[in-house]
Amino acid sequence: MRIIAGKHRGTTLTEVGKGDDASHLRPTTDRVRESLFNMLDGGRFGAPIADARVLDLFAGTGALGLEALSRGAARVCFVESGKPAFRILSKNIAKLRAAEATTVLTKDATQLGPNPYDPFTLIFLDPPYSKMLGNAALREARKNNWIAQGALVVWEEAAAQVAPGGFTALDIRKYGSTTITVLEAQ
Repeated sequence: MRIIAGKHRGTTLTEVGKGDDASHLRPTTDRVRESLFNMLDGGRFGAPIADARVLDLFAGTGALGLEALSRGAARVCFVESGKPAFRILSKNIAKLRAAEATTVLTKDATQLGPNPYDPFTLIFLDPPYSKMLGNAALREARKNNWIAQGALVVWEEAAAQVAPGGFTALDIRKYGSTTITVLEAQ
């Protein structure tokens, strides 16, 4: 795993092997991340990364949020409750010397509570596949003002996701066993 583009391009992130089934740690592959960020940078969605306030739910290794930071996001708030993932995420933030531009919350993404920050404009949602946690996390984030109006939500799952109330589906892309559903908050 590595940062693909931007100011940290080529930085190798902490290895996790094939993932950690017990903690549902399944890093987004470089190929999927590259395709995803090419789609976001392609202009179809405006310029969602530049100066974005990013919320990375079920952050895992932090690869998605750190890639956004490398490409010009202003801040990233990582939400991760797993101890193995937290250790790897912390190492990756240190590798990029990104502590000042990041916040790490060690909590369940489905139980965020009230947002103490400005609402986020770009949300990465990568829950454990097929566990039905994505909808619960989006409802919680929406209810507690974590998601700005017009924010883009990039939802990674095993299958395409139906846009829940308050969101509109903009795009769906399949990459092997990974499906990316892009939503916009209404």
